[in-house]
Formats: sequence, C-alpha cells, structure tokens
Amino acid sequence: MDTKVALEMEDLRENFQQIDKNGDGYIDLKELRDALNACGFKIPGYKVREMENEFKQFNKAQIPGKLTFEEFCKLCGDLKSNEIGNTFKLAVTKRENLQHHGGTSEASNEGTTHSVRVEEQFAFSDWINSNLRNDADLKNLLPIDPEGTNLYEKIKDGILLCKVINHSCPDTIDERAINKKNLTLYTQLENLTLALSSAQAIGCNVINIDAHNLSKGTPHLVLGLLWQIIRIGLFNQITLEHCPGLTSLLSEEEKIEDLMKLSPEGILLRWVNYHLERAGTSKRVNNFQSDIVDSEAYTYLLKQIAPIDSGVDTMALHEKDYLARAEIMLQQAEKLRCRSFVTSQDVVNGVYKLNLAFVANLFNNYPGLEQTSNAFEGETIEETREEKTYRNWINSMGVSPHINWLYSDLADGLIIFQLYDIIKPGKVDWNKVHSKFTNPRKKFIEKLENCNYAVDIGKDIKFSLVGIGGQDINEGNVTLTLALIWQLMRAYTLSVLSRLAESGNPIVEKEIVMWVNEKLASAGKTSSIRSFQDTSISDGKVVLDLIDAIKPGAINYDLVKPGADDEEKLANAKYAISMARKAGARVYALPEDIAEMKPKMIMTVFACLMSLDYIPKDSNSETNSH
Repeated sequence: MDTKVALEMEDLRENFQQIDKNGDGYIDLKELRDALNACGFKIPGYKVREMENEFKQFNKAQIPGKLTFEEFCKLCGDLKSNEIGNTFKLAVTKRENLQHHGGTSEASNEGTTHSVRVEEQFAFSDWINSNLRNDADLKNLLPIDPEGTNLYEKIKDGILLCKVINHSCPDTIDERAINKKNLTLYTQLENLTLALSSAQAIGCNVINIDAHNLSKGTPHLVLGLLWQIIRIGLFNQITLEHCPGLTSLLSEEEKIEDLMKLSPEGILLRWVNYHLERAGTSKRVNNFQSDIVDSEAYTYLLKQIAPIDSGVDTMALHEKDYLARAEIMLQQAEKLRCRSFVTSQDVVNGVYKLNLAFVANLFNNYPGLEQTSNAFEGETIEETREEKTYRNWINSMGVSPHINWLYSDLADGLIIFQLYDIIKPGKVDWNKVHSKFTNPRKKFIEKLENCNYAVDIGKDIKFSLVGIGGQDINEGNVTLTLALIWQLMRAYTLSVLSRLAESGNPIVEKEIVMWVNEKLASAGKTSSIRSFQDTSISDGKVVLDLIDAIKPGAINYDLVKPGADDEEKLANAKYAISMARKAGARVYALPEDIAEMKPKMIMTVFACLMSLDYIPKDSNSETNSH
C-alpha cells in the first residue's frame, strides 16, 4: 500500500471511527450522511436516502441497517468515480480550500493529482514557528510565512525535519549526526535520510517515501509525514504513565484494562465529556467534527480546565454567529497559550485532524485530572522500552489500524496476520481469518480462533513458540506476546537481508557476525565481535567502525568518547544509532539497547547495516517497500 493510499485509508478510518460511537465496527445507515459529510461528500439528503434504500432493498450490507468499514470504503470509492462524487468533490474543493498538485513523487504514478489541505499547511507551519522559533540552528529557516507556502522549501535541507522529530520524541536524533553547515545536495539528502529513518523508528509509516521525494518538496508527502510526527508527539502523553489521573475517566464498573483498549482519540473524547459533566452542562461530544462546530463544548472545556486566575470565561456563548464565536473561544485558548492547530474556520468546518490536535494539546497542558486513590493497585502502567520498540516497528510496517496499546490491539490477531503477509506473502489463508466479528455472541470465539491460527502459522514457518497458544495472545500475556512479536521482527529483519543477498539464501545470525568481522578487517579496522553477546559492543565503537567501513569517512572520530563509563558508552551508542540511520539503515533499536547489551536488538542493528551494505551502490536510498 503506497503512502497516498495509506493516508487516504487512515483518513477514512478516522472519520468512520468518529461516527462509530460504540466502537463495534459498524455505522448505522441512518448515520450515513454524517459519515459521508465527514469525508468531504456534501450530498443532498434525498440522494443519501436513495443510497440507504438501495442498501436495504438489495441487501448490500452484511448486517441489515449497518455498514462495515470495508463497505463504507467501497461506497466512498464508488462516489469518487461517479458523477455525484465528482460534482460534490468540486464543491468541497472550493469550499474547504484544497490545493491540487500534479504527481511529482516517484512513489506515485505520473500524472496523479494529490490534494493538499491548505489549513493543514497553515496549521503545521504555525506549530513549527511556535515551538521551534528559539532553536539557534533554525534562525535562517524560521519563521515560515504565515500561509505556510514556503514550508516545502524550508524542509529540503533536512535540518528542520530532524528538529520536528526531536521535539515530538526528544533525543531520537543525536544532534551531532545532523549536517548543519556548508550544506551540499548530498549532505542535505543525508539529513533527510536521517529524518526518514528516525521517523520510521518512532512509528511513522514511510513506505514508498525517500529523501528525494522530500528534497523535491512533494507537498502531500511532506504534510502526511509531518502529521504523523506531530500526532505521535501529541499522543505520547495521553498515557497512564504521563497522566495517572486518567483513571478518573473510568466508570465504577471499569478497570484500567478497559481504558487501555481505547484509542488516544477515544480517551480524549472521554476527557472532554468528563469536564463537560463537571461544568454542569448537558453538552456532550461524540466526535471532533460536527459536535464541535458551535464551539460550545470547547468554551465550557476551556473554562473548566483553566487556572482560576487565568481570566478564561464563557463569553463566547453570547455570540450567535459560529465563526465569530469560534474566534472568541480561541482568544480564551490564547490566554492558556494553547491557541494551536485550528483557526476559527477550522472549528466551524469541523476539520478532524486539526481539531483532534487542538484538543490533544489542551490535554497535554491542562489535563485537570486527579489520580484516584486505588488506581494502580497491582497494575503495571508504564510501557517498557521493549514494548515501545515493538509497537513502533509494527506501526512503521503500515498496518491498519494504528497500534496504540500493544497487547489489547493485537488481541484479535488481525495485525499479526498483516505482519505475516508482509514477511511471507501468501502465507495467510485469509479465508480462515475472521475479520468482521459480525455476531457479538461469537466475537470472543472468533478472535480466539484467529489467535490460534496466528500461532499455527508461526510454528509452520519454524518460529520458536514452545508453550505459546492462541489464548496467550488473546489474553495479552505479556511475556508470550512479546516472544511472538520478537519472532516476527527477527523474521522480517532477516527476510529483508535475504532478499538483498546475492545468494538469495536465508541469512542466519552466525553469517551476520562473519560479515561484520570481514567488513571491519577489509576496512583496516582493529575491532571485531565474537557474538551479539560480546561485551565489547557496549561502548558503541564497533558499530561506529562498521558504519565507517560501509561509508568511509562518515564517522567523526573526534566525537567518539573513550567509553570509560556508562555515560560515555551511552553517548557513543546515541551517535552510532543516529549515524546508522543517517547512512540509510532502518534501525529500530535504541542507544540503551547497545549500552546495556540487549543481544536481540543488537542483532537487528548489525543486520540492518548488513542490509545497507548489500544495497547496490548506485541506488538512491534504501528501499522503503515491504
């Protein structure tokens, strides 16, 4: 699935989930008009009724009166290709401020037209100006013009993109790895490669994007990537680890596990409604589109979460005109220094992405939640480094839907099947997979059967899954689920390596060790390794030597520490990971994995570097395809 299609599917799914209020995977036919409206199809009521009647009359829907996500996608696809869709698409384009750009990326077919939402261009540019304006390295790049029209030019040297990633996920990129002075086209492309590899490492889907696309300033790819990075940064704090008070959002019958099954969007909706209830209003929101256009919910929310001495008030509600009311409401948000992402027009138009970002930013700055007394009794709430690495890897594979919570989001097996299909295309017999869960009474059994089948496939392709059953995955057994994910990640890493190897034969760990030592020796390096458990790896020097052997002169050895203590070892490891990514290696491991000697992750680092060395030297960049 290329990036354009993936982004379109993501938008459709987000809109669908906003309408699917109870999260059962369906929307009622009576909600069809709202759903189509959210996706940009401004269709008259009589036409929507005709569609509803057609579904009912010809039994087009699997469940009478309801639509699955797949059925909704097909309907949207049909609308795009027929006269109704084209007619209303023109109207929407004019109304919602879309710009059209011809296909300029190698990831798209020539002649393809991509729509770029000007409000996103403006919002992301404003966010960058606000959050990075004091960065000394960006003085010659910022501010971006108020309309964001030169955003695509500003990101071409890669420095700005690296800084955006580090703002969303601090310390992802070692600043020493960024080329900052006397830039040439080559060193700019190095920066962009570093940014792309690092974006993938934090969970962005960058399939079919390379440094050259970004160097050309391909608008829809730039905006799509920026949205992923910014969203990850906003959502990082919507966790129990960062905000223990989230337990306040649980009902009396619910447990923490129930909260962990909600998407960040779902948690934000609960958060907004929690504060609306405390504000004493009957207003509630079920989505960040049609339910917020009157600014009423936002006005009450701001007043509820604001400090007493902030001066925030509800005067906006006295204004009848929605656009003027939204502007007054945003002036209140400005008092909290939270006027980000949306304009008054974006509120009135119900622009989903930007309103979601606006609310997430409010939550991160003023959650207004107190931890309940017995909230974490016997619970482990902090995501481990290993869990985060695996979750980011899964998301970077382009799976759908996005994984927010590792265990609950894998419990139906569907994401695992997608990963198998990437690693071993054709291995999954999709006829055996339950994907609809149409019958609530059979839902549990069908998910369990999926997990059993997922384990069976793993055993069939020689995964080491002794003692692991489908029930363990379905129930979110931590140790056994992680064991399966590691097998998947290992298989993927080695499969990429095997496809690049001239022999085409499967590559195993022993051969990677042999390659490392041969490569180091051929470059005149004195370092070597015995295995991935070799303690000499912990100071990061051998990884740096290997990168320098693959790309002579890449490493500035003046920046390498002696490695005499843990701090120096970690510093070297940080430099090594960033330099590996800068060279084009898609490394998911973290510096701590090297410094603390985590053999599994260390293996992936060397395997990714071996893959990089196997890529033809005239190739523009490392392949981004599965």
